[in-house]
Amino acid sequence: MAHNTASPRPGYLDSARPVDERVRDLLPRLTLDEKLAQVGSVWVFQLFENNTFSPKNADLWLRHGIGQITRIGGASNLNPVASAELANTIQSFLVSSTRLGIPAIVHEECCSGYMALGATIFPQALGVASTWEPELVEKMAAVIRTQLRTVGGHQALAPVLDVTRDPRWGRVEETFGEDPYLVSKMGSAYIKSLQGENLREGILATAKHFVAYGASEGGMNWAPPHVPRRELLEVFVAPFEAAIKTADLAAIMPAYHEMDGVPIHSSEDLVRDLLRTQLQFEGLVVSDYFGIDMLAEYHGVAENRCEASVLALKAGVDVELPSTNCYGDPLREALEAGTADMALLDAAVSKVLEMKFQLGLFERPYVDTGHVAEVFETADQRMLAREIAQKTMVLLKNDGDLLPLDKDIVSLAVIGPNADNSRNLLGDYTYPAHIESLIESMVSNPFNQALPESITLPEQPVPMISILAAIRGKVSPQTQVRYAQGCEVNGDSTAGFAQAVEIARQSDVAVLVVGGKSGLTNDCTCGEARDRAELGLPGVQEALVRAIYDTGTPVVVVMVDGRPLAIPWIARHVPAILEAWLPGEEGAQAVTDTLFGDANPGGKLPMSFPYAVGQLPVYYNLKPSGGRSHWKGDYVEMTTRPLFPFGHGLSYTRFDLSGFRMSPEQARVGETVAISVDVRNVGLHIGDEVIQLYVHDVISTVTRPVKELKGFKRITLKPAECRTVTFYLAVKQLAFHDRHMQFVVEPGNVEVMIGSSSTQIHWTGTLQIVGETTPIGADKVFFSAVKVV
Repeated sequence: MAHNTASPRPGYLDSARPVDERVRDLLPRLTLDEKLAQVGSVWVFQLFENNTFSPKNADLWLRHGIGQITRIGGASNLNPVASAELANTIQSFLVSSTRLGIPAIVHEECCSGYMALGATIFPQALGVASTWEPELVEKMAAVIRTQLRTVGGHQALAPVLDVTRDPRWGRVEETFGEDPYLVSKMGSAYIKSLQGENLREGILATAKHFVAYGASEGGMNWAPPHVPRRELLEVFVAPFEAAIKTADLAAIMPAYHEMDGVPIHSSEDLVRDLLRTQLQFEGLVVSDYFGIDMLAEYHGVAENRCEASVLALKAGVDVELPSTNCYGDPLREALEAGTADMALLDAAVSKVLEMKFQLGLFERPYVDTGHVAEVFETADQRMLAREIAQKTMVLLKNDGDLLPLDKDIVSLAVIGPNADNSRNLLGDYTYPAHIESLIESMVSNPFNQALPESITLPEQPVPMISILAAIRGKVSPQTQVRYAQGCEVNGDSTAGFAQAVEIARQSDVAVLVVGGKSGLTNDCTCGEARDRAELGLPGVQEALVRAIYDTGTPVVVVMVDGRPLAIPWIARHVPAILEAWLPGEEGAQAVTDTLFGDANPGGKLPMSFPYAVGQLPVYYNLKPSGGRSHWKGDYVEMTTRPLFPFGHGLSYTRFDLSGFRMSPEQARVGETVAISVDVRNVGLHIGDEVIQLYVHDVISTVTRPVKELKGFKRITLKPAECRTVTFYLAVKQLAFHDRHMQFVVEPGNVEVMIGSSSTQIHWTGTLQIVGETTPIGADKVFFSAVKVV
């Protein structure tokens, strides 16, 4: 029933009133049915009939309103204009055909760009972390904000703030890597830009997955982590806290797993106490997809959905996604039986309404569909996608300066399963991967979710080319480019080896494009639920590399994959290795720009590469007793050191770091220390270097990591150019949890290190912290300021 426009205008519709006053006016007007609707959600295709909007289905699912609409663009075959038109249709139904006319929040996935047909596909997050350039993250998130707002979206289920140190886990590619400082810095930059100066123009960022999801047992998805409290707070909670305190984070998603026997979606300790009370998070808590259901169906801590809804509501989960399974009739049953608290439901509904008011939904529920096409796939957006992809490239090895290649090279062999495949340049949270997953789910549907009547996989979500095509377009007309696939990504067939070996023998250089396929379906080698027990190249790809190497033709290996791989033989024998990660829609051009010197690789690893699975975990910021077998040091079979360390990355030019100075060399809590170094390009090419600041607390009441990243800056220098980089390290950044779990700065000596990787330290100094042990409270400092002159 439409609300009566002739009656006095309700106070909640008065935009001049403060948000909290509007919430207090609206909440008492809601019936129980309407309250339950606001903490629920519905898949966009649940509103379809014959692939079009169905008023009958809308009346079924939306008659009392709804909290969220799930993925209008990401779970359909709609282009941006059609997606915007559907968003308007849905909002029109809610505004005109429900009693109170409350619009819905539309959420989408946005890990590497707005995940929808026709939207810009940026490199996957692990590659973006390799840029070590938060300013690029801000530019990427600004495009996502513009595109998503234009089609009527309001909330992004991104970024992923999981600190992860086990590359077996399939979702490594969605993260910013192994270090809490790097994850915090990149994640906070994403959030600030996505949300913008005002949520009326911005998008709600949703940090996930709270908490320690990336530390799972055996690297397996949804498996329990085994993390003590101090490490939990200082490593895994740290990026979420930084996002809350420095970026005003709007939303958080709890993780699927359990922590010490308590699933996170039911954890009052972690969600209500730690997140809400200790970290003072005031935003929206939304469930991970089916996370409340899983309390009963997976974890076994609830007998049914009714009990699951009570546990989640008590823990502080405000909204159930992606559809209303537990927060509908099951929660009603609990409320009527007195096992659920109406005050908790009112608090959750209030939070939902608060966000809707902040987003300006009541004033602007609709979007202008006439201007949608103007903000999709523009030349500037593609240029940005290419720039970011270029800067994700990490040159792992370049013996004899084999790279860059000459565009006038006489002949070139391009080989490998990812050489002529543009799909495999994309990560798991991109449109093709999720449409593939929906199609697979029509056959195997573990959650009994509503599925679209008909959804198809477009040939390409946006125009893309393969690395082979980009190489052919880059080299001179006289260059002979020969191609052979050699083998599949998976499988054990070597039938294509002979052709690949033959063209390699005929060519001056062989470029092998190897790696995996990212996604959620069974044929994928990385991505969500695609965890691996081994970390070599999938299938027979290493055998292919060896066969090409044995021809004597110089070999360049380009890795297209979503995780660090254990490739010790390749690292020892192949002269040049380029890590391209999952570089997105402009990835082929970016890889080729790098191979031929139009772009100079300057990326640095956000995760350490292991020699073998048996070393795991391998990460740089170990405790003094970690990372080695005492007293011998190494394993019987191999070293304990990483194959390639955190922060590693080469360039086509060389840099000299000199003139290290620190002032003052003694400091107290509340003071800031300036740490400077002069950086000169002493090579022949313009290039980028990432200056990295590490610290080590030498003597403390609890053990401290041997190195901790506390600052970084990527700079571009011309040949012979010199610039000074100065980090401003606040003494408060050196705080940690002592034996009594108090967050304190202790007096003593701190080793300060400047390097170009976690193992390549150029300069070291000693900072003396003087004064008494000092507790640090709400005045925490999360990041070092940096100045370049």
